[in-house]
Amino acid sequence: MRVAVGGALLLHGVAALAAGVAPASAAIHLVCAAMGVFLVVGLWTPVVGAIAVLGAGLHGFLDPADADFYALLAASGAALALLGPGAWSVDARLFGWRRVEIRNGGGNGRGKTRDSPLE
Repeated sequence: MRVAVGGALLLHGVAALAAGVAPASAAIHLVCAAMGVFLVVGLWTPVVGAIAVLGAGLHGFLDPADADFYALLAASGAALALLGPGAWSVDARLFGWRRVEIRNGGGNGRGKTRDSPLE
């Protein structure tokens, strides 16, 4: 999911810059491409996902012809911000990966958590 959303942001930003957009708009597209790179490698995923939601919402508002694409991108960015980077990411290597295990059966219904980079 990270690679799909990051790739879409990266390709969209690079394509817009290659098409020769206005200088004010070029900065937005450059930030969009940088966010795509961060998501692909999994660095600062929750923060970049939240920024992607704001950026996609702004793009969707300014370009209503492609609002459905930007709505999908915003929803995916929100999911990434909430789910986190996953096990194969720079964030997992730097900060560890948090995993929540949900047990079946009796008990008080609370799962236990583990901090482990590879589990």
